Amino acid sequence: MPKTEHTDFYSHILGTSMKVEVTGHYGYPIIMFPTSRGSYTQNHDFKLNDCISWFIDQGKVKLYNVQTIDSWSLYDKGIHPEDRIRNYELWVQFMRREFVPYIQQLHQTHRVALAGASFGGYHAANFAFRFPDLVSHLFCLSGAFTIRDFMDGYCGELVYFNSPREFVANDESWKYKHMHIVLSTSDQDICLEQTREMAGILTQKGIDHWYDEQKWINHDWPLWRMVFPMFIGRFFS
Repeated sequence: MPKTEHTDFYSHILGTSMKVEVTGHYGYPIIMFPTSRGSYTQNHDFKLNDCISWFIDQGKVKLYNVQTIDSWSLYDKGIHPEDRIRNYELWVQFMRREFVPYIQQLHQTHRVALAGASFGGYHAANFAFRFPDLVSHLFCLSGAFTIRDFMDGYCGELVYFNSPREFVANDESWKYKHMHIVLSTSDQDICLEQTREMAGILTQKGIDHWYDEQKWINHDWPLWRMVFPMFIGRFFS
């Protein structure tokens, strides 16, 4: 079994400690995110980590499962949409200015890999496309690519810049040329059309990516546990 530790990472930007689960002893850093409002241990609890345990045990990759703030931001219907997106942006800046630099220094690497399923896939994709120079690999499993549905009609600059299907379509494609991008879905996935649309945007802009569409399986953990080892094996064997 891979070594697993739990720690707190204090964020000056958020003004609170963020919980982190670290799995593995050595290897390329993969920062992972839970699904909607999920615990930072969720990928461990539902055995997404376990499905790539061989790569962890062999020192190919090391996982950092990070707490998100969905319940204080995009999913908080008790606050104004402008406050939701502002809170989310604080978390994004925590990642960009505090946590990713910590991982860069710890591993002596300029870029990190990102992974997540469902809304965790959104977190991974949004960060990767916004800050491509910091990201080498994106593993987006059944992810979303817009937050318009959370905004109750509110439109603002931060909404646009946290909706990859919008800003990537208008961005310069050279920024993403170095990145290994995986967009995974299935024919019964609730995120099928969003994933196809995002893959289409990348294709139109000439951005290389791996679009994977499985058959006869729903948007759930069995799908993600099935495909994740295949993607990790392609890049980290």
